[in-house]
Amino acid sequence: MRRLSFLRRFRDDQRGATLVEFAMVAPVMGLVLLGGFDVGHTLYLRAVLQGALQKAARDSTLENNNSTDQLATIDKKVSTQALALNKNAKITFTRRFYRTFTDAAAARAETWTDNDGDGICNNGEPYEDANQNGVWDADGGNAGQGGARDTTLYSVKVSFPRLFPVYHFIGGSDQTVVSASTVLRNQPYADQSSYKAPVVRNCP
Repeated sequence: MRRLSFLRRFRDDQRGATLVEFAMVAPVMGLVLLGGFDVGHTLYLRAVLQGALQKAARDSTLENNNSTDQLATIDKKVSTQALALNKNAKITFTRRFYRTFTDAAAARAETWTDNDGDGICNNGEPYEDANQNGVWDADGGNAGQGGARDTTLYSVKVSFPRLFPVYHFIGGSDQTVVSASTVLRNQPYADQSSYKAPVVRNCP
């Protein structure tokens, strides 16, 4: 009888239940919080990167900033801002230039004869070197900043180890990759049109 009474009390005793429930929920909540911090950091880095890249792109398009050394200095400014948010980041820059904004938006491959039907210009297939750079370009552009009035696609890719090991638990890559790009036209711009001779008119 005494044993039965003890078992009833043990069954009905709810002391410590909250602690057990917390122990079950805490790991899940911890993963959600860490994942939120990781995503928030990535979004913040992307916003900072896009802003820094647009400023650097405007500097790159200036007529006196198109030398290799000056472009490297401009790239370094973007790298500095990215490394301030993650010192282990690996940063890659690319510049591709086109004749017009339309060409940059279309990013069409240079025309070639796809003899083997694999969708790749290879195996000695003939192609039209429209920009005369000696290689087939899948996007129709050319590497570098370009010259006056060329339209330049300036891109940066940043990869770095994730801040928190969340993806070890749910699967996925332990690297975060953030990219940004912008398109601007190099100076000098098209010549400003001149005014015609003044015409006398009447105010309304």
